[in-house]
Amino acid sequence: MKALTRATAILLFAIGVLAVARPSQAAQCDRACLESTVDSYLAALVAHDPSRVKFAPDVKFVENTVPMKPGEGLWTTASGLPTTFKIYVPDPVSEEVGFMGVMQESDKPIEFALRLKIRGGKIIEAEHLIARNLRENSLKNLQTPRPGLLATVPPSERVPRDEMLKIGASYYQALVSADANDAPFADDCVRRENGMQTTSNPPPATPGFGSLGALGCAAQLKTGTFNYIKRIEPRRVEIADPEIGLVFGLSQFRHPMTETTFKIVGVPGVDHNDMSKVKPFDMPAAHIFKVSGGKIHEIEAMGFTMPYDSKTGWEQ
Repeated sequence: MKALTRATAILLFAIGVLAVARPSQAAQCDRACLESTVDSYLAALVAHDPSRVKFAPDVKFVENTVPMKPGEGLWTTASGLPTTFKIYVPDPVSEEVGFMGVMQESDKPIEFALRLKIRGGKIIEAEHLIARNLRENSLKNLQTPRPGLLATVPPSERVPRDEMLKIGASYYQALVSADANDAPFADDCVRRENGMQTTSNPPPATPGFGSLGALGCAAQLKTGTFNYIKRIEPRRVEIADPEIGLVFGLSQFRHPMTETTFKIVGVPGVDHNDMSKVKPFDMPAAHIFKVSGGKIHEIEAMGFTMPYDSKTGWEQ
């Protein structure tokens, strides 16, 4: 019995030595870790000092679809941190975090979307999307996020992460199919793009195209006003936060403009949309969807235009 006890003790000691000698694995980055990583990243960005960030040696960094190296692009021009307009979408499952905020570049406001992917405690992917030349009348909507975007979702209204990702992806499908039934829009859904509210506005005094902006998310889509959107690819929806109910999506809208006139239905005084003067173009974009009770209630989007069929920067 004593010999057995001694042998057991030796075995346990050996296991302990091996455990100490084994290289330590970085703990998975949880919600707090992901949000603090964003804050540290932004501070380093404004300080123009990428050495303050834990980048993996082979990190992939893309800004506005252009592959770069840390220290280039906004790393040289950022001049002020986001202050009051900040939306975080942390996802410990994928160890990714999405962020949308308003900051300063060369002392001018920009809307900035960020995606970071972390493995082993280091950033292996960093992605910037920047919307510049923001309209003056849109800046009032970019002072603070809408309360609904930041509100914690009651447990009874939460949706599992995998289902949230499907709901976020369904938005892009609804646009391409021109079928509002392809996405679960809530009746109170409101969309903003680069700070401009594009749905649920007060009706105009005179019926016309302005009436489109008074419609809700689903009703507006049913008019056919988005029929010029033929492709949205790629669609990258892999970040979700069930607690706050946010989904972060990245995509590239492709507009071939092979058709120039589109029928509009259900809008008094408007029967078509003439886009004959619009040339083919792409729109890389970031979207944040608020999901509660299985429906999309808020959409915060930002994007910018590029030549048609541009690369995304993430091609293998």
